[in-house]
Amino acid sequence: MPPSHPRLWIVATPLGEVTDLSLRAREVLASCDCILAEDTRRAQRLLAACGLPKRPMLSFFEHNEEEREAEVLDRLRAGQDVALISDAGTPLLSDPGYHLVRTCRRLGIPVSPVPGPSAPVCALSAAGLPPLPYSFLGFLPRDAAGKRRLFTAFATTPGTLIFFERGDRLPESLAQAAAILGARELAVCRELTKLHEEFILTRLEAAALPSPLLGELTVLIGPAEARSRTPKAEVLAELVRARESGGRAREVIRRLQETVSGWSGKELYALLRENTEAEQLSAKD
Repeated sequence: MPPSHPRLWIVATPLGEVTDLSLRAREVLASCDCILAEDTRRAQRLLAACGLPKRPMLSFFEHNEEEREAEVLDRLRAGQDVALISDAGTPLLSDPGYHLVRTCRRLGIPVSPVPGPSAPVCALSAAGLPPLPYSFLGFLPRDAAGKRRLFTAFATTPGTLIFFERGDRLPESLAQAAAILGARELAVCRELTKLHEEFILTRLEAAALPSPLLGELTVLIGPAEARSRTPKAEVLAELVRARESGGRAREVIRRLQETVSGWSGKELYALLRENTEAEQLSAKD
């Protein structure tokens, strides 16, 4: 049974298969005083599909979360139970609600989770890529520069990377990921728990995906794979070519890292310094 004290409930809802709604989630949604939903019509259809009674609802989405917060807090202070749901899966994971939960915690208003479906965990559990550790990146930025910054920030993070992306933007996003992350396993997961559920297992560096891929996809990129260390003689040859393009040491090292493997930035800086000093001594002779 739910606790007797009014609180904000964070309720996970099905990704597609309505029978995945837990018994506890059904109880909370059937008894709460108000439901916060991204799409109230979709939420009412979920209640109807699960045989639950209609409940008072407030729209609660990315662009009205801030202005809606005061009204929600008033309801909670008045002793009402409020349930927050997203369109599908677990709220707050790339969906609205973080600021409301944080405010409730700051004000001492109880917040309780009702766990259940979650697209990142669902995909990770069945894709066959290493499950631990993993990093969830949410929705990718829309602009190319933002994607480059994000992939670069996680390029050396161990484990599997998980993110959401739209099907029409996926080819460009994967091309950027491949250029930055290198050779890795890839899983593109669509229609999770639905009739046409599909796991497309391939390689990031040579992804061949069917077209079109509609809707929002859950994408998993496997951990960085062990790479053989480029022999020092080859690194020195690449270093000469990288220096011919000019630029500061940082730029030379960045170009060098694109052509060699198994060498850290610190090692390459030491090699560059060693090479430069050798040239200077040779010039003096």
